[in-house]
Amino acid sequence: MKKFVVPVLGLIAVLGLFSFDTTHALLIGEADNPANIADSTSWGGSARAAIRSVINYFLYFLGLVATIMVIYGGFLYVTSGGDDAGSEKGKKILIAAAIGILVILVSYALVNTIIGAGSLQEPPA
Repeated sequence: MKKFVVPVLGLIAVLGLFSFDTTHALLIGEADNPANIADSTSWGGSARAAIRSVINYFLYFLGLVATIMVIYGGFLYVTSGGDDAGSEKGKKILIAAAIGILVILVSYALVNTIIGAGSLQEPPA
């Protein structure tokens, strides 16, 4: 089972890093506005936006892994059939996955608050 799971998770991670947002591509055809072209071909034109995008992709992937662990832990817990060892293992996995989801949510909020704070600019007077 482990020989199958690791390559699949690696493939999902690689495909997630190379995925792109198709809604930005639609902005090019709307007008010949250089701002639309810049927004559709880059991560907003700043290193801050690029870093935030990479971290968010990583956190999305971790959220997917944590969700899979919740399903796996629940499966172990339900199918333990009263066996204490299987039940305890399922509980430990569920608790660890729940803590992991909380850490991921807090990390997502912190990253988008701290890195996104500098992107707000004063309107020109």
